[in-house]
Amino acid sequence: MIRYILDASAVLAVLNGERGEKKVIPILGESAVSSVNLTEVAAKLLETGMDEANAMLAVSVLGIGEIIDFTPNLAWEAARLRPLTKQYGLSLGDRACLALAIKLKIPAVTADKEWSKLKICKITVIR
Repeated sequence: MIRYILDASAVLAVLNGERGEKKVIPILGESAVSSVNLTEVAAKLLETGMDEANAMLAVSVLGIGEIIDFTPNLAWEAARLRPLTKQYGLSLGDRACLALAIKLKIPAVTADKEWSKLKICKITVIR
């Protein structure tokens, strides 16, 4: 059962051994990630010089419960969030994560402290 939506920053905290990873590791199996956030994670790994096969392996061994496609309905929800989040500098990826959390009515998990100012859904900040 999916109980959390992970932002790319939460996934990267685990992959990079960053502060906050201990809050994410126990919930990986019951978490989902938007395909948009998976793109962000993959791009960051490839930017570091990791090849695609190893990047795919690194993500797969995390045991994330589900990768959820970014559908037209999620796209519209993310678009509706733009006026509410623009002042906090949230990206499309951030809004994709939040849109999914809103749709599924479960918490979004992030390393981005700015999200704690939002009152649009339950948000867990890992550091």
